[in-house]
Amino acid sequence: MRKELHPKTVISIIYVTAMFMAAMDGTIVNVALSTISRDFGISPSATSSLNISYITSLAVILPLSGWLGDRFGTKRIFILALSLFTGASILCGLSNSLGALNVSRILQGIGGGLLTPVGMAMLFRTFSKEERARASRSLLLPIAVAPAIGPVVGGLLVDMASWRWIFYINVPFGLFTIIFALLFLKEHKEQKAGKFDAFGFLLSAPGLCFLLYALIEAPSKGLSSTVLITGIAGIVLLTFFVLLELKIEQPMLFLRLLAEDNFKKMCLISFLASGGLLGMLYVFPLMYQSALGASALESGLVLFPEALGLMLASRLVPFSNKKWGAKNVISTGLLVAALLFVLLSFAGLIANPWVFRIILFGIGVSLGHAVVTVQFTSFSNVSSSSMGRATTLFQVQNRLGSSIGLAVLAGIIALFQFGSSSRESLLPYQASLGGAALILFIAFLVSLTVGARENTTVKHKKGAELAQIKK
Repeated sequence: MRKELHPKTVISIIYVTAMFMAAMDGTIVNVALSTISRDFGISPSATSSLNISYITSLAVILPLSGWLGDRFGTKRIFILALSLFTGASILCGLSNSLGALNVSRILQGIGGGLLTPVGMAMLFRTFSKEERARASRSLLLPIAVAPAIGPVVGGLLVDMASWRWIFYINVPFGLFTIIFALLFLKEHKEQKAGKFDAFGFLLSAPGLCFLLYALIEAPSKGLSSTVLITGIAGIVLLTFFVLLELKIEQPMLFLRLLAEDNFKKMCLISFLASGGLLGMLYVFPLMYQSALGASALESGLVLFPEALGLMLASRLVPFSNKKWGAKNVISTGLLVAALLFVLLSFAGLIANPWVFRIILFGIGVSLGHAVVTVQFTSFSNVSSSSMGRATTLFQVQNRLGSSIGLAVLAGIIALFQFGSSSRESLLPYQASLGGAALILFIAFLVSLTVGARENTTVKHKKGAELAQIKK
């Protein structure tokens, strides 16, 4: 007879294990891209598709995850997501071409896109409002550690075994969680799951794929017929998608929320910041290994301080916001991170590991302050009834920013490598890091406009009050 475990214990074990696996996978791949490019005989910039395919499929499936969990049951969908993620990890490890690996990464992204929202829904249903803050602090610590150790673990696996083991490492986590969920997790269904926006999904999924394909291929193929057709098709489909979502009553993405000024600007900053950060985390390991001759493990050890800086920033943000204000923290963090991106590109000329570590730690602290503050302040003017739709929209645009940022920066590398006989040149990577800095600088300019109208109003009110007192 099977012993029953407390539902809170079951959810905690399942959530932490699954999220740890997914979070580590998000950073473990980057240090292996240079090795994968050599094994498959492709350019380093071509490996960007492995991250883009994963993040894009994750972003596309995110809006459907909540509906699927409500309609078919959170236990069923969560186990399906785990099975898909784990099975796709095996297929990634077995892949012998870039095309096969991309397809496997798409499947992995679909599984990952289902995991987080359904897991959060289960967590919030199990813990009361009073318990959630304490539970989140306890449960998020191991999940926060995963991205930090990902590059180091990935470097060890690539150097000591094979790049294929960065995917195989997911299998024991996945199998354990699937079996544990089958034995102990309780099913939950909502009586009214709402209507599925099938037409919106059919417009957005191919639209994003076509547009990103055009962005990736344009630098190396130019404005060929294929690039033009896919690019135009992507823009047309996404335009119709936006028009549809603004019109129908139950859209897949509630784009009308972008009418609120603060939410719109925060989403734009998050879009740009995620593109710059994820782009840098893709470009730097390629530069460090392909152009500077470092090993995968050395690359992972150099990247490690960036994650530590992000973790430190998440702890310091409440103090920083209280002392300097959210707008100043965001704008200063973005500007400092942009300058550090430029320094990172020139640090390659001396190739000192400790210089890289210090700069990357600074990037983690500065950009971490900006990103975490944006997440905290994005929803300040969003009503409680719209919160679920707002968080979904915020997560989706964040992932899309990562995909488009990666595509643009990979395109810069390909553009500078086009016609060059040497892949070891430092210039393509320096130009790409400069592009990442420019993306952050644009985000900084947007941040300067945040709260400008409100600050003006406050000043006018104070001036009027002082004038009244003098009278």
